[in-house]
Amino acid sequence: MAEQTNRSLASKLNYLFEMVRRPDGKEYTNEQVAEAVRATKTVKTISHSYIWQLRNGVRDNPTAQHLRGLAHFFEVPVSYFFDDEHSERIDAKLAEIKAEQERLTEMAGSSDAQLLAMRAGELSPEGRRQVMDLVDVVYRLEQVERKGGSNQSRDGGSARRREG
Repeated sequence: MAEQTNRSLASKLNYLFEMVRRPDGKEYTNEQVAEAVRATKTVKTISHSYIWQLRNGVRDNPTAQHLRGLAHFFEVPVSYFFDDEHSERIDAKLAEIKAEQERLTEMAGSSDAQLLAMRAGELSPEGRRQVMDLVDVVYRLEQVERKGGSNQSRDGGSARRREG
């Protein structure tokens, strides 16, 4: 017999709203989602108040069409709403994606990153390629260090000896 679901439709839907953001990083409104779902023609009618009811547990038995429309909007399979094991895997992926987006947003806002980009924009194509090659080497070295490679001190020391 199938295991009983632990999470409500409302909690799953609210999690999607929390994790899947607009391009500007803000949360979608119920109105925006309803409008987008209607625009896909997956669902003939869905209102922002109905989405509010789903999100607040006032309604918890939507039609298959409504679930397909919402799943399509949030780019998850419809099974997300039925299969807790599946939704947990998707939730973990969404959390990883959101963390990476936040990291990239923070980096992009850094004055160092902006200065690097501005200066690189003034370089010749060959100069930009050389800078990218250098950044790639530094990136790979730091990835090895983050993974706790046992050769990190020897590699870093040999690189410093070659410089000096």
